[in-house]
Amino acid sequence: MSRWVKFLIVLVLGLAAGLLYGWVINPVQYTDMSPGALRSDYRTDYVLMVAEVNHANHNLDLAAQQLAMLGSTPPAQIAAQALQNAQLLGYTESDLQLLSELSSSLQSWQPGSGISP
Repeated sequence: MSRWVKFLIVLVLGLAAGLLYGWVINPVQYTDMSPGALRSDYRTDYVLMVAEVNHANHNLDLAAQQLAMLGSTPPAQIAAQALQNAQLLGYTESDLQLLSELSSSLQSWQPGSGISP
């Protein structure tokens, strides 16, 4: 058997062993991850999902609570930043409308006020 064939066999066996170890024996496990650890484009998607739920439920307290999971920044500021990111990323007009609605509602929102106006 030539040297190259032996090398390729060992290479394939090593790759297979590495994949087996990484995917089956000891895979990466993410624990205690919060939405605050998301990249900015995924944070914008998260805020859009909150805006969609708020559009259906009209509960700003719940929306603010969900946005608080993104960090210590006030919910109105998080929504405004998401709206800016959505405009830069080319979100659809309906998505921008939902984010704008959430952002403007949160500007006048008072904690504990319950249902949005």
